[in-house]
Amino acid sequence: MPSPPRPRAEADRFVAARVQTRVLERGDGGSAVTLSVLPGGLRVVTESVPSARSASVGIWVGVGSIDEQRGLSGASHFLEHLLFKGTRTRTGPEIAASIDEVGGELNAFTSHEYTCYYAHVLASTCEAAVDTVCDVVLDAVIAADDVDVERSVILEEIAMRDDDPEDTLGDSFAAALFAGHRIAEPVIGTVDTISRMTRTQVNGYYRRRYHPERMVVAVAGGVDHGDVVRWVRRAFAGRSVEGRRPVGPRVGTGRYKPRTGVLVVERDIEQVHLNIGVPALRRADTRRPALAVLTAALGGGMSSRLFRTIREEKGLAYSTYAATSAYADVGSFSVYAGCQPEHLGTVGGLIRAELESVAADGLEPAELQRVKGQLTGGFLLGLEDTESRMSRIGKNLLTRDRHRTVDEELAGIRAVDAEAVGALAAELLRGPLVGAVVGPYAHEQDLPAGLLEAVGASAAAGTTVRPRSGTVTSIPRARRERQQRDVG
Repeated sequence: MPSPPRPRAEADRFVAARVQTRVLERGDGGSAVTLSVLPGGLRVVTESVPSARSASVGIWVGVGSIDEQRGLSGASHFLEHLLFKGTRTRTGPEIAASIDEVGGELNAFTSHEYTCYYAHVLASTCEAAVDTVCDVVLDAVIAADDVDVERSVILEEIAMRDDDPEDTLGDSFAAALFAGHRIAEPVIGTVDTISRMTRTQVNGYYRRRYHPERMVVAVAGGVDHGDVVRWVRRAFAGRSVEGRRPVGPRVGTGRYKPRTGVLVVERDIEQVHLNIGVPALRRADTRRPALAVLTAALGGGMSSRLFRTIREEKGLAYSTYAATSAYADVGSFSVYAGCQPEHLGTVGGLIRAELESVAADGLEPAELQRVKGQLTGGFLLGLEDTESRMSRIGKNLLTRDRHRTVDEELAGIRAVDAEAVGALAAELLRGPLVGAVVGPYAHEQDLPAGLLEAVGASAAAGTTVRPRSGTVTSIPRARRERQQRDVG
């Protein structure tokens, strides 16, 4: 980490080089998105919403599990836990109490490509929240005793994940689809890597990676941009290195080779959980709005094709949906269904039939308009709270080469036509599929022929991969759903 912070009185008097500030977007009701780049590369972005009584503060750090060496798998997530255990000026209980006493929420999450620490508070207490979150991220102690305590907590978290077949399925599918790429590795780590990781390793990872030029401080709600910049400069005083520029979006270069057939994870459970899909579009691909429309049409709601066919007409599953993921250099499209084992072959065949239908014939005009209305409405409704607004502007700035406005996002969806969806569906969905199953099956050859035919696999083909408990992990389901709302 850079040199220790200046005393607060000195920080308030600290005068650095000129701050570069510009307005990125103006919205209804006097709201505005404003960006300041501080000397040393720290970015501060706010969305001022004059009518809001709350504010959300987030520090987005461009460090995630993809940055870890093999022996440090899970270090980013381990570090996320440890930063809340105490700083040089606050104990862990004091950190929690400072937010609880004003009725706020303090939390964090780790993904493959970034980590976010955030607080949701009353706008009147935002200055204190900024100070607390900055202290957590910048000045953690990482005591040896805390490492041992959190190690135990994370091992419990892995066990909890293993008890959730849908979470296990999501990671197993990623392991099969992105085999050979770091995205295929677990965010949470494995029982082995977490058990072996030392305080020296985690602390070294923190000191090497957490620098201001890799960070974005995002605040949304009833705040003034100038006030936020002043609070952040005070908290970061003495920590930036003059002349450094913001680290730009990731440019991925990873290689991978999807596994063939169906990866089977044996679990003694009543339902079978199925994911089948294909590699899709990376984050910067300009066709992502078309993919969002295709995904919603197939499995984005109660009027989607898969929901109507598999649940409403056939009654073969309670839950079925389509989803996408997008990273710097890879992406995916997938379909999930949970059903009784005796229905698995039929469900797999119905999914394949719907994919082939849209690949051959595209979407009907009325269907296209309905889905575009669903996506634009859902996007706007998702921005009703300050936490969603903070996430949009923070993630936008960290992962893209430029800020995209709400109007640009909506225009991208509205511009999608049937030809674009049809061409993308034909490109992605006509070939063999990658599959993963969690359920009462010991081997791939035990799966019903209907599913193997749907995926394009032979019961005798390949070698079944059976992950042991603790070898895969997932972003919690609610977080995956939040990520899926990013349709641009």
